[in-house]
Amino acid sequence: MDVTLDVNDTEHHLRLDSRVTLLDALRDHLGLTGSKKGCDQGACGACTVLVDGKRVVACLAPAAQYEGRKITTVEALSTNGELHRMQAAFARHDAFQCGYCTPGQIMSAVSLIAEGRAGSDEDIREFMSGNICRCGAYPNIRAAIRDVVAEA
Repeated sequence: MDVTLDVNDTEHHLRLDSRVTLLDALRDHLGLTGSKKGCDQGACGACTVLVDGKRVVACLAPAAQYEGRKITTVEALSTNGELHRMQAAFARHDAFQCGYCTPGQIMSAVSLIAEGRAGSDEDIREFMSGNICRCGAYPNIRAAIRDVVAEA
């Protein structure tokens, strides 16, 4: 089937099998490998992207359902070589351990703040719960999010 996806402000015309997920379309057809395939069951959040500004686990999302919607991947956050303030905060707070989940964590954190759900540590913990990685860097991830909230 023919599908047009608006990814990072660029339209891409793709011919996809109807079973192709948004994650596989991004990674395998568009070469955008920032979103990671973790559990491939929607449980870990490593594949999180934004669709119309809201978080979506791309491994469970059929690509064809997102035609005409604005898809944002981690690759689009930095502009002109300058990190997005959330990316900079993650780096400043060493908010990653192995780093595999980091793109999904950052995308969720960006959306969390846009949703106005980062009022407290408890809120951050609750609304980041879809990103299951709880390595030793998790306190640093919360600190990075708090920093960006404080900057706003």
